[in-house]
Amino acid sequence: MRIFKTALASAVVACGLATSAIAADVTLKLGHIAESEHPYAKGAEYFAQRVGELSDGAIEVKVFPSSQLGDQKALIEGLVFGSVDMALTGTAVLGQFLPEISIFDLPFLFEDRAHAYASLDSVGVEMGANLEKRGIKLLGYMENGIRHMTNSDHAIATPADMEGLKIRVMNNKIYVETINALGASATPMAFAELYTALQQHTVDGQENPSAHIFTKRFFEVQPYASLTAHAYSPEPVLISMVSWNRMSEEQQAIVSQAAKEAVDWQRELSTQKDDEYWAKIRETGQMEITEVDRSAFADAVQPVHEKFAKMVGQDNLDKIAALKSN
Repeated sequence: MRIFKTALASAVVACGLATSAIAADVTLKLGHIAESEHPYAKGAEYFAQRVGELSDGAIEVKVFPSSQLGDQKALIEGLVFGSVDMALTGTAVLGQFLPEISIFDLPFLFEDRAHAYASLDSVGVEMGANLEKRGIKLLGYMENGIRHMTNSDHAIATPADMEGLKIRVMNNKIYVETINALGASATPMAFAELYTALQQHTVDGQENPSAHIFTKRFFEVQPYASLTAHAYSPEPVLISMVSWNRMSEEQQAIVSQAAKEAVDWQRELSTQKDDEYWAKIRETGQMEITEVDRSAFADAVQPVHEKFAKMVGQDNLDKIAALKSN
């Protein structure tokens, strides 16, 4: 009986090892900079879950949040060289590698989320195909969210209230020009350094979607938020061509299908969470949230569109404009 039990235990262990071997047939490391509770971090986890389910465990996606695999620039460089398998990054940084994709960073480009999704899933996908010759494949666009201003000095209602403020932005020409056009001083800075910079008043403010404002706890060091909704932030789902080409066509199809499902799921989650985050921020009592004259902000940054029209392609701007509902 003891011999039988030993043999059975050995068989179970062997079976477990075999299962592990199958699960490790393809392992993809996916990095991003958000906290684990952020909607696109949840989207990454959902993607990993669907890949596992669709592949019956033969493909495993390991998610590394909070800049564990590096900042966005390092992640993109890793994709190019194959040292990073997958990443979620903003177009603001991706634009350094493919300038025309920076079109999605232009202020007041979209009339609403539906317009953004229609543009990303058509014009954005067409642009993304150009990344492949640079070593990166686009699988779709999740979202970071709709961006708003916060600061530690005073409430902002009009562009005139921006004058003299030092605002942190991503290292992106369009973001720099946008903040400067509003009368503030744009200060490029890595996201990982931002909370400390706000805390120490190295910068007066920053601009980000509600998800980052809440999950990164910026409300603790920024008493004023202004609902400028000045830009929409997509979050491209990217895979290294090195990693992509290592997979069979069947495996590639599974990863693509999982990405499509995860994009749809994450966009719905992000929309739902946006209102929830603002409600939670209000509940803290630490941040005054102000409505703004958005038309005045849109007028002030119109020169930014004109300045970058050639870089992003006037034809692309026209295609996006044609997708508006009105």
